[in-house]
Amino acid sequence: MENMIVNVEVIARRGDRYLTIVRSDDEDFGGGWLCFPGGKLDPGIAEMHAIELTGQRELMEEVGLHVTVEDLTYVESHTFLIERDTCLDIVLFTDAASGTAIAIDPAEVAGLHWLTAEEIMSDPRVQEFTRTSLRLAIEKQPSNI
Repeated sequence: MENMIVNVEVIARRGDRYLTIVRSDDEDFGGGWLCFPGGKLDPGIAEMHAIELTGQRELMEEVGLHVTVEDLTYVESHTFLIERDTCLDIVLFTDAASGTAIAIDPAEVAGLHWLTAEEIMSDPRVQEFTRTSLRLAIEKQPSNI
C-alpha cells in the first residue's frame, strides 16, 4: 500500500429521488461513472466531525447544495483500490439538503440527475458498491421509499 485516501460521499434524497452526478472524463478515476457527490478528506487538518464536514463541503463544492453537519447520518464504509492506493469510502445520507443542484465545475461533474432508486440500480454507469450503498441507505431510513 502506498497511501490511504479517505473519501466521503453524500446520498441526498428529495422525495423518492436521489441526487447523482456524472463524473467528468477529466477525473483521474471513475470518469463517466454515475455516483453520489463526494470527495477527499483534507489531510493535515485536525477537527471534530471531520467526515461530516467533508460531506458538507463536497456537497456545496460539487453541486451547490447546503446541509448541516447534524443532518448527515452514517450509512456505511468500504474500501477499494486506485492503482496502489487504498481508498476508504465513507457514505453519508441526508434528506435535508437545501438549494438548487447545479454542476459547479464541469471538470469534476459532467452532469447531475435526480433519479429514483430503480433508475440508479439499473443504470450501467453505476458501480456495484454504489448500488450497495444506496440499498443500505434506504434500509436505514425510517421512511423507506
